Amino acid sequence: MPIPQDILSVPRPKNSVVIAYGKDKSLYAVRQRIGCRNDNGRHLPINGPTIGHIIDGVYVPIDKETHGNVSSSPVDLKDWANIVLCDRLFSDIRGELSAVYSQADVMKIYCISILRVCNPGIKNYELKEAYETGFLSELYPGIALSKNTVSTFLNDMGKAVSKIVRFMQNRAAAVSMDHHLLIDGTLKSDESKVNSLSDFSRKARTKGTRDISVLYAFDLEAMEPVCSKCFPGNMLDATAYSAFISENRITKGIIVGDKGFPESAAHDQFEANKDLHYLNPVKRNSKLIERHRMLDFTGILPGYEGITFRKEKCTGTDKWLYSYRDSYKASKEERDWLRRAKKNKSYSLEALREKQKTFGTIVLECDLDIPAETAYKAYEKRWEIEIVMRFYKSACEFDETRVQDDYSVIGSEFCDFLSTLLTFRLIRAFDQAKLLEEKTYKKIMSVLNRAKKVRLNGEAWQLIRLNPSHEEILQELGLIPKPEEPPKRKPGRPKGSKNRSAAKEQEAVPTEEKRKRGRPKGSKNKPKPDDTTASQS
Repeated sequence: MPIPQDILSVPRPKNSVVIAYGKDKSLYAVRQRIGCRNDNGRHLPINGPTIGHIIDGVYVPIDKETHGNVSSSPVDLKDWANIVLCDRLFSDIRGELSAVYSQADVMKIYCISILRVCNPGIKNYELKEAYETGFLSELYPGIALSKNTVSTFLNDMGKAVSKIVRFMQNRAAAVSMDHHLLIDGTLKSDESKVNSLSDFSRKARTKGTRDISVLYAFDLEAMEPVCSKCFPGNMLDATAYSAFISENRITKGIIVGDKGFPESAAHDQFEANKDLHYLNPVKRNSKLIERHRMLDFTGILPGYEGITFRKEKCTGTDKWLYSYRDSYKASKEERDWLRRAKKNKSYSLEALREKQKTFGTIVLECDLDIPAETAYKAYEKRWEIEIVMRFYKSACEFDETRVQDDYSVIGSEFCDFLSTLLTFRLIRAFDQAKLLEEKTYKKIMSVLNRAKKVRLNGEAWQLIRLNPSHEEILQELGLIPKPEEPPKRKPGRPKGSKNRSAAKEQEAVPTEEKRKRGRPKGSKNKPKPDDTTASQS
């Protein structure tokens, strides 16, 4: 069907053609002519994209800005509070990364680490969408985080492992000499068959999975991790202990270990670094305990309830022994022992008396002469860190690897280390704001995830409405300002207010003039009305 002449006569851009479409060909699109082709000597036109339509006898161009496809439209609703808080707590890490990596690499590492904290369990192919729908894309636009880009990047990071090591060494060098470093290991599931780190660990029988082993060093005073390193899952902690200290150049501070990290396993490191010291627990069957009568406690530990202690210098060595008994823990351990003995039918008075000596006790050895309360506090912090780490692995879903080959595992675990660092800073921020007294970490993060910003009609970003309890959390974290409180009224009556209200009331109500005492002037012997009438008659 030919196009009507009245349609063809409608003014439209040059080098364009009208195309009829629709069921009955009653709709008209205007397409751009972009060239022609030679078909056996015939010159045939080539039509380009649709640039407008003819509607009611008028050419209507397509407005690309307002009528673009939603798939290509900008994101107008983005995660805000969680991203902004993480960026505020984590921004100094960009400087540490810049000492090793290029700026482009710094921003990729930085964004991946934050997104893993804000989106627990996120897969690498999901990072791009999380970046585009969060405020990271507003703070740091143009970061490439597609599936292939991230995969290649993590692999390249693992290949350049010397940069990771240098970053860890720089952090270890910044630790204060009087700070305590806790070294601990954690197992992460890794079922890959193509990397050399995945192997059956000591817990493989119960878990039924292959693992990799990740060693961490924590600064107990700063309450955050300092450095980390990946080892094969079948490597014992004691075997990796010396290599971990050596590679990360941990040369100062006090290392707080556990029974899996004896001093003997890294004796050469302590001998080579005079500013590096250790504080380790002693096995309960150690002869040192009996030789120095460490279970004969001599005092009450200052600042602690129900804890007695003893401190002794080891004869012939430069070591000190510190022993403690917690009466509350002793009672619990005794109850647990009695329950097991009853179940196993192994209860005896002699066995109970022998065990009672060690219930609730811990003996530490150290190569420094320090106050007994300092040693106890440092070791007590160890358990706090281990509790937080167990929570971190479950809440943030960091209990398994996301990649396969050796290089990618190393690169991915580096980002996980940074995410661990950020998580501890978040926990500390929540604790300082006293939010953890009533809410869990997961609950607070859930509130932050709900606090989004929206941009309508190209205007400034606006925080979407939240309920008052959620707003209070944002206020306590300094993300939004607290409402101004009215000035407190000073105690007592305001200055000059005495009898002011009573005086105003008297002014408002008119009063009759008070009659003077005595007879009014001129009223003496004034005749009464009846007397006057009578005289006239």
